[in-house]
Amino acid sequence: MNNSTKIRTRLTEHAGVEFPIICGAMYPCSNPELVAAAAEGGGASIMQPVSLTYVHGWDLREGIQYIKTLTDKPIGFNALIEKGSKKYLNRMSTWIDIALEEGIRFFVTSLGKPDWVCERVHQVDGVVYHDVTNRHWAQKGQDCGVDGLICVNNRAGGHLGPTSMEGMYDELYDLDLPLICAGGIGSEKELARAMEVGYDGVQMGTRFIATTECNTPEDYKNAIVKASETDIVSTNRMTGVPISVIKSKYFRQENSWPFQMLLKSRFKHTARMLLNLNSFIRLKYLSRNNKSKNSEKKKQYYSAGKSVETVHGIESASIIMRRLGESLFTLPRFKEKII
Repeated sequence: MNNSTKIRTRLTEHAGVEFPIICGAMYPCSNPELVAAAAEGGGASIMQPVSLTYVHGWDLREGIQYIKTLTDKPIGFNALIEKGSKKYLNRMSTWIDIALEEGIRFFVTSLGKPDWVCERVHQVDGVVYHDVTNRHWAQKGQDCGVDGLICVNNRAGGHLGPTSMEGMYDELYDLDLPLICAGGIGSEKELARAMEVGYDGVQMGTRFIATTECNTPEDYKNAIVKASETDIVSTNRMTGVPISVIKSKYFRQENSWPFQMLLKSRFKHTARMLLNLNSFIRLKYLSRNNKSKNSEKKKQYYSAGKSVETVHGIESASIIMRRLGESLFTLPRFKEKII
């Protein structure tokens, strides 16, 4: 392939990348080496600051600078901005400032009102895309000034939506914002389908966990390789909202009754914060304890989407990204847009 060729969509223009593919931010899986490898492959790779600092032990600025020693390609930043702890939101605000100071200009916001992020990022000609699961939240994001929408469908890993890939596009295309398909993309076939539907790009997570650069436990990677889409189930127990996981014998779908009531009350943001904290503590404890029973229990936290069906081995994130990206050159939609 000629090095001067390029696929152009609104996502590639906004993120400054070769291919309209995002390696999504993942807690706890977004270690610096994975972020850099996916970026090096030509896609948009998003760092996750909570993972970088609390899981992988980096000072945020030093972690960003370390990633830049591994790749000279642009990276993005994920800002989880749900209401809750004022201390956390203040920290996220500081982190966003640091990311901007370090030259990051592509941001993905999740679980909150992104108006203040848009205001700050747009001041330096940056771009903000926002995670949404339905038209209500898409319009809220549009009103806040976001530049694009990450459309989380019912095949996603992590937090998932209620609607199919095609249904979300039909629901949102008239908003005239770049739409990114998030969920169910693991191979060239699903990628081609999403782009033919009309999306400006895709976001992938599960496929990039089963990579050589991801430093998550090998058990997790192997579980993804071995799983089929019928093994993927959703649970509210980790964060208070539906999240996709690989089913294990320790799987439970719902929280205890008191938490279920809290999640339906005006204290829902506090309840979600407590669930997230509890999940974080348990993950840290289980990762340090190698006893067989605890190792098995840890599998209840193996988040993955239905794209596991198409993941058949562990490869380099750079190779995966480039192979998928270059497969787009064969699509009729792009043959006349290659420059």
